Amino acid sequence: MATKTKWAIDPNHSDIQFKVKHLMISTVTCVFNTFSGEVNTETDDFNQAEVRVVIDANSITTNHAERDTHLKSSLFLDTETFSKINFRGILKKKDDELELIGDLSLCGVTKKVALVVAFTGTCQGLHKETRAGFEVSGKINRKDFGLDFSLLTETGSMVVGEELKLQFNIELIQQAT
Repeated sequence: MATKTKWAIDPNHSDIQFKVKHLMISTVTCVFNTFSGEVNTETDDFNQAEVRVVIDANSITTNHAERDTHLKSSLFLDTETFSKINFRGILKKKDDELELIGDLSLCGVTKKVALVVAFTGTCQGLHKETRAGFEVSGKINRKDFGLDFSLLTETGSMVVGEELKLQFNIELIQQAT
């Protein structure tokens, strides 16, 4: 019988962000500073691992206070009503790659998403703990989650793009059994 191994996200060595087009000519990077998560697996290659992540939506930052306030408002994330972004999924081996398939709950809407995962390896940390690294990427359409803000410029260009490019760099710490 396989033994489950529990891992926790190390928030000090991980980041969760997305990128979105502004005026369709530049890209704005949005970072969430507060999040937690765990991974439960029965294999060393993380195949079939159960993944759970909780993000504090109010922790979003773009390093621009006025834009951050706008993103937290009811026009976008509505962090007063929807304070958390949740993800639950399964990490699956697909050929020589990993795919993370699960349910993303954002602004009161839950949709199935598929993300590409690169397993960057395991090592021993400074305190003899086992660590594992992952690079996760994918795309979602913000309108699928009710983020319908649709302002156009005088020339008809969208102020904010519909596609959100997700990028997570995750370092896990194996938990004691």
